[in-house]
Amino acid sequence: MTDKRILLIIGGGIAAYKSLFLIRVLAKRGIATRVILTRGGTEFVTPLSAGALSGDKVYSDLWDLTDEADMGHIELSRAADLIVVAPATADIMAKAAHGIANDLATTTLIATDKRVLYAPAMNVRMWDAEANQRNVAQLKKDGALFIGPDAGAMACGEFGEGRMSEPETIADAIEAALAGDTTLDGFNGPKPLTGKKALITAGPTREPIDPVRYLSNHSSGKQGYAIASALATLGADVTLVSGPVSITPPSNVTLKKVETAREMLKACEDALPSDIFVSVAAVADWRPSKSADKKIKKDGTQVPPLKLEENPDILKTLCASKKRPKLVVGFAAETNDVIKHATAKRLRKGCDWIIANDVSGDVMGGDHNSMILVTETETDSWPRLSKTDAARKLARKIAEHLS
Repeated sequence: MTDKRILLIIGGGIAAYKSLFLIRVLAKRGIATRVILTRGGTEFVTPLSAGALSGDKVYSDLWDLTDEADMGHIELSRAADLIVVAPATADIMAKAAHGIANDLATTTLIATDKRVLYAPAMNVRMWDAEANQRNVAQLKKDGALFIGPDAGAMACGEFGEGRMSEPETIADAIEAALAGDTTLDGFNGPKPLTGKKALITAGPTREPIDPVRYLSNHSSGKQGYAIASALATLGADVTLVSGPVSITPPSNVTLKKVETAREMLKACEDALPSDIFVSVAAVADWRPSKSADKKIKKDGTQVPPLKLEENPDILKTLCASKKRPKLVVGFAAETNDVIKHATAKRLRKGCDWIIANDVSGDVMGGDHNSMILVTETETDSWPRLSKTDAARKLARKIAEHLS
């Protein structure tokens, strides 16, 4: 992406401040940005701030004699690999959908031969309005791409769809679009993990007390299964070692079903060597020291004693293995002091990265996740995403690291 340049059109909305962060995010990924700042956009951010971050001149006036002497509105679009409108207001999209060109931004949009990516931002009622939805449909029909909007609380105090997507999410979509992926999920382009082997653990373990009872936890396996699928889609040869779950496994992975922690460890060791190990499974820390071969009966006189012993530490064991994978990623499910505990766990286990999760809410068994990536050099908090999107973000990060 180091030779790529986008033309960023900043519309007039409170979300314009996010566009400044977007410029920074893109710069870290090696993508250059040139900015058109609309008249409305100047009410929220300044040409000085946009120019300082982009390292380039900021354009705003269709009637600038110097720029238009060289047909500026034509050259701006032709010099870019992609045009991004963020925030994309209802006004800008309406004008673009109907071919109205009465300022530099809309004139550039109608004159371009490049693909356009819109990141809408507006009040939920404006987003849902029939006129706005007709304009969005027309732009999509004309070949435009969209990222968002997201649902959430807005500056106006209402809640619903209309929030502009976060800068990291828009940057992911920009990279996908630049790679030729019209679905914007980053998974229809090149396969950077082709030739790599990946080992993933997912779900809970069950430690038997007797033939009908066991110790376990609330893990659904959704996050691990999503990560396995995402890595496979990027070309990796994936082995998924799964505890007992009730979800359908991905079709593009090799599935090994286990019940206990000891069975999971053996399956993992049998799957080595591997380039990547992502330890997502919520492995039971302890197991009954003895498992009854018959159902323990309740006689009403006393509660039977339950003596526990520690299960093997799968993550630590594989980190210390002579066949240690090149990249080991652990997960830390915490309910308090999340980053502190995750950082300590990364060092204690010996893994390269650890993903911290605050599981005090609905993460275990839910469909969304808020990940915090902790490495030796950085702590990166990701926004709350669906587990599928979180898995794809992690898979892209892994692919980038191994490249």
